[in-house]
Amino acid sequence: MRRLMVPPQTQVQAPVRSLDQRMEALKRANDIRVKRARLKKDLKSGAVSIEQILGAPPEFVSTAKVFDMLMAVPKFGRVKAARLLNQCRISQSKTVGGLSDRQRHELIALFNR
Repeated sequence: MRRLMVPPQTQVQAPVRSLDQRMEALKRANDIRVKRARLKKDLKSGAVSIEQILGAPPEFVSTAKVFDMLMAVPKFGRVKAARLLNQCRISQSKTVGGLSDRQRHELIALFNR
């Protein structure tokens, strides 16, 4: 019986960052989470419309998933949000910032009906 030589596993480490860099990144990420939570709350209450967000997305929304933003809209659940995205030929994993002009305008047009 032959034994296969398995090379020792090496640990892959993230690039070395200073504590200040890590803390700054954590602070930025936390700020974005807080702003998104506030935006979702405003969408639920009707203080902000999804058309406004899709038409001119704030910087902190650009990396958010369109599906998650739709889920914050009143009377929208998983099925309705998925159906709307399928109708516009948009992946559920697409981010707001990653929408093409066609996708953005098509989504806004569906909400304006």
